[in-house]
Formats: sequence, C-alpha cells, structure tokens
Amino acid sequence: MHPENTLRRRLLLAGAAGLAAATALPGSARASGAGADAVEPDIDSTSAWGARSPQGTISLLQYRPSRIIVHHTVSTNSTDYSRAQAHAHAHWVQDLHLDKNGWVDTGYHFLVSRGGWITEGRHGSLQALTGGRNFVLGSHTSGQNTQAVGIACEGAYHAGARPPDAQWDVLVTLCAYTCVRYGIPSAQIYGHKDYGETLCPGVYHDMLPRLREEVAAARSA
Repeated sequence: MHPENTLRRRLLLAGAAGLAAATALPGSARASGAGADAVEPDIDSTSAWGARSPQGTISLLQYRPSRIIVHHTVSTNSTDYSRAQAHAHAHWVQDLHLDKNGWVDTGYHFLVSRGGWITEGRHGSLQALTGGRNFVLGSHTSGQNTQAVGIACEGAYHAGARPPDAQWDVLVTLCAYTCVRYGIPSAQIYGHKDYGETLCPGVYHDMLPRLREEVAAARSA
C-alpha cells in the first residue's frame, strides 16, 4: 500500500486516540440503541473535487433514511490509490450519470475509492449527513431512493476480485458514521442486488455479513 494511504488510514481509523483527522460524534448526535459514537471520516465535498453543477433540481427529503445500500461502480480496478485518482473517479461517475443516464447529478450519495478516499457524490449529501436530520434523494437503486443512502465503491468486483484493505476499512468507517448520524441499525446495510436483477455489488454482497459486524463494532468502540 502506498505510504500516503497507510498514514491516512491510521489517522482516519484512530478516533479513540484523539487525532485531528478523525473525531467522535458529540452526545447530541448519538443514535439510540447499540453504539454511541462513530469516527467522523474525511469526505471530500463536491466543491473539493470540482464537480459539475447539477443539471436540474436536487430534492432534499425532510426525514432520515432507514438503510444503506452498497454498490460498485464497475470501473477499472486501478492501482493508483491517490486522492487525485479518487477525484478523477468521481468525475468519471458524474459524467456517466449526467451524460449517459440523463440524471440531474451523480446517483450515489458517496463514493469510496480503492485507495481509501471518500468523495461526496450527489450535491448536498455531505451537508445532510452531517446534520443527521434529512437526506438527499439519490438515483442508485430502483424503488429504494427515497429510503436509502447509496454508497458506491470504485472498481469491479466480479470474478473473484477483492477490494483493497484501504477501501474496505474506509467503507466500514463511512457506514458506521452514517448509521450513527441517521440512527440506522447496522443490520440495515444491503447490497444493490437485494433490490433488483443485478450483479452489483459483486463480491461486496458476499461480504455484507462481515460489513454489518464490523460496522456494529465500530459504532461501539
């Protein structure tokens, strides 16, 4: 793993050590049930990675989502683990969704790169998540967009491909933070194929039991 990403993972996941790159949620933001805190991940906003403007109105739903749905983007399994690659991937996804799909913006709320960098997908998603009271209507899973946060992992995970450790670790952190902010039970993390005829998210679907377990542990650490 690139030294830059090794350091970032250490900072991101070491909230208990009080490092500046990761902070625990205050008591006012804690969800009821198991787990009181979660590490706040470093998320690059749409302005940070230079996203295009939405091609229409982004709807803000005035309630909290009830689940998380994990996807993969079926992009190249890049060995470039840099922040610049994460931004390039975010542009690639947005261009695809705007220009080919004809959507108003990126369909996913957040993307996790193979190097462990998180980018905001649809405009407004990060602000809504931080507030924890509402969320943006996405375009990622038919029939579930009014209920679910969509998180997409860079890469294609068919035919035995495995996610890099950095991507997995940061996905766990992002899911735990999202669950606490929105009061979503760790058991309510699903894959795209749970809701339609698709192979997405590939091997990540087989790893969902482990993801739920590690998210639950991250919430209660």
